[in-house]
This record gives sequence, structure tokens and C-alpha cells, in this order.
Amino acid sequence: MSVNSAIVQKYFTALTPEQVNRFEMLDVLYREWNERINVVSRKDIDNLYINHVLHSLGIAKVLSFNPGAEILDVGTGGGFPGIPLAILFPQTQFHLVDSIGKKIKVVHEIARALGLNNVIGQQIRAEQIQHKYDFIVSRAVTRLNEFYGWVSRKVKAESTHDLDNGILYLKGGDLTEELNELKKPYSLYNLSNYFTEDFFETKKVVYVPIRVD
Repeated sequence: MSVNSAIVQKYFTALTPEQVNRFEMLDVLYREWNERINVVSRKDIDNLYINHVLHSLGIAKVLSFNPGAEILDVGTGGGFPGIPLAILFPQTQFHLVDSIGKKIKVVHEIARALGLNNVIGQQIRAEQIQHKYDFIVSRAVTRLNEFYGWVSRKVKAESTHDLDNGILYLKGGDLTEELNELKKPYSLYNLSNYFTEDFFETKKVVYVPIRVD
């Protein structure tokens, strides 16, 4: 039996009725699209709210995005973490990119069904993007050092949030080797400090500030 959107309301208590409705709709929308285009593991679709929606919202436990901020989601797949974050921060602009066109089709269709006018989906590689953003988010698309190389020149110089502009990266497991390889300042946030479900025991948000000269 699947967990429903009440799990989101458990941890985010100030949602508007519209936000609650949008989170509710994710179950039907992702089940429907996943039958056509596999964006969530078939055996994982019943865990959508914990393993994908709530996991994506772990970034929001680290930082609240300002109205008007611009966020780039690299390797978004079917829209994670970008779609849940866009529901939570409706006045923040989200640019969701992936190199696979059919996954971006899912992003377009789900954003349209939800009425999210703060989401743009695009089939493009991160290295090709010319625009600059306040933050770049992602869910473990590659090793952090490689990811840093893709996006380090795509961050705005002026920071307007509680954290300096940079990367907010969702990753799990032992990151010691990967973070040593990065050779950059970073902060680690354990999602088990925010969410009690077993899934989050080893899950983290890695924050890497990017200073623009």
C-alpha cells in the first residue's frame, strides 16, 4: 500500500490548500506517466512520496528559496527534485534539464497538469546552459567533483539567501572518498535530522558554495 501526501504535510505544516492538492495529484500523475515512460523504478512507485517527493524536499529543510530566485535542476529525470520544490516555492523559478527528451516530456506534462507556471523543462546537457542561477540542485547524477565541473560557471555572483549561492546535492551513503576528491569547501546536512523514516538514515544534502570572481 502506498504512502500518500499526508507524509508531506507531516513535515511541512504551512501548506496552502492548493499546495496540498498539487502534492496529492503527484501519485496519480506519476503512476499514469510511469506506465508510458519509466521515470521511477516500477517497484518503487509505491514509495513515491518518501523516496522521491520527501527526499526532494530535503533541500527545503536546508534552505528556503526566495521569491524570484532562479534554481537549476540538473539531470531532473521525471522532475526530481524540481517538481516538489516548485510546488513548495511557487514564487521561485525552476529550470529542469535532462539530456533525455522523453523524461523532459514527463516534466512538461506533469507541470502543466499541476498548473505550475514556475517550471520550465528543457532537453539540454548542463554544460550547454548559458544562464546563471542562484542555486543548482540535483539528485546524485554523478560524482560531486564531476558535477562541480559541469555547473561551477552557472552561478550568479550576488547571493541573496542565508547561504551563499552554490550547489545543493542530494546523495546517500558514505561520501568520504567523494568529498575528498572534490577539494572544495562544503557542508553536510543529514536528512535523518529532519525525517524519521528509515529511508533517510544515510541520506544527505551536500551544500557546496561557489564563489564567483
